[in-house]
Amino acid sequence: MLVSLTVGKVDAGVTVLLTPDKRLIEFPSILLPPDISSGSIVDITVGQNTAKESAAQASFRALQDQIYAAFGATEPSVPVLRCRNATQTSVVLEWDPIQLATADLISLSLHRNGQKAGNIPRPMEMHSTKISGLAVDTEYVFHLVLRTTAGTSSSEKVHVRTHKMTDLSGITITTGVMPASTKEKLQGAVERMGAKIVDGVRIDTTHFVTTEGRGQAWEKAVETNIPVVRPEWVDACEKNGRILGVTKFYLDAMRPGPPSDDTPAAATPPPPPAPETVEEKREPEAEPPTPTEQLPNPNVEEKPLPATKDDDDSEEDDDADATEEAQPEQKTKAAEPEPKSRTEPEQEEQKVRLEDKEEHQVAMRPKATEKDEGASAKGEAAENGVEDTEEKEDGDSAAKPATTPDGASFQEISL
Repeated sequence: MLVSLTVGKVDAGVTVLLTPDKRLIEFPSILLPPDISSGSIVDITVGQNTAKESAAQASFRALQDQIYAAFGATEPSVPVLRCRNATQTSVVLEWDPIQLATADLISLSLHRNGQKAGNIPRPMEMHSTKISGLAVDTEYVFHLVLRTTAGTSSSEKVHVRTHKMTDLSGITITTGVMPASTKEKLQGAVERMGAKIVDGVRIDTTHFVTTEGRGQAWEKAVETNIPVVRPEWVDACEKNGRILGVTKFYLDAMRPGPPSDDTPAAATPPPPPAPETVEEKREPEAEPPTPTEQLPNPNVEEKPLPATKDDDDSEEDDDADATEEAQPEQKTKAAEPEPKSRTEPEQEEQKVRLEDKEEHQVAMRPKATEKDEGASAKGEAAENGVEDTEEKEDGDSAAKPATTPDGASFQEISL
């Protein structure tokens, strides 16, 4: 097809061409003759190259086939789930190795009764799992969900029912170190129960039976928390016709039974002694003291004052001693000030008076009557031979008891 076009404007990169019907066409300047200018007329022949077009299409199809063969020919396989073993409270599930083809793995999760139970760790290496803590004689539905970069696929649902307590077919035993005769008896009991014995410790091993705690199989059973029991557990299950607890049959547990001749029987603990009745011991009530016992005798137990002190100093000491005796009883009242200076004999006298007061418990005794106090004062005056008027006045003041808030009484005694 031949087309005639008129050159309009020539630039370094693009030239404007005009068609006969006055349409503008931008055309690369490098494809036009070098000596053209505005107003020149150029003829352009346009045709389809079918040969090259077919060759390009064939090359593109070959590339697509190569990509499809490398990445799209195979898809990730759907996981195939099945039950390997079931007991009263556990189920062991296994599946075929997963084929991802050219896709990348995202996750492999296990679902129980339509709800996600958890992800399978290392799904490319692990092909089985154990679910424990199930209810006895209960049906469960399990399935796997595989997620990859190529999409999501689910396995077929597997229905599993846990065994009854009387169904012993789910027991899988691995034997350890034991005598040959004991092992033969164990195999016969396992066959009669409908259980099975496997070589080595596996994921579906429910019990490890041995008489000695040694060996690689025993170590692996301990590491994987498989119960290690004695052969007596199998005999007890066969005898009772149901699965029994393993607490009393652990390898390190004490074996029940009557004591042998070698092992002395445990001594029966003596019955506890009857509790003795404890009688409260009550101290006899003290009889009220006589007036002569209420007041200390200053001439016998107290040290005399120095001879250099006059009567005025003696009266001041008596007032200070009475104040010191009233302070322990009058806790709620303000304490009276003590004399500013005291000599050594006065302090010793005060200590003697306090000790004497504690021994006789003057504050705890009932208040003495005026008659008793007067008689006591007269007796003391007669013994000491006091006849002067000043000492009589002191005796009269001592006969008047000083009371405290709690009802106790004490008296001021002149030395």
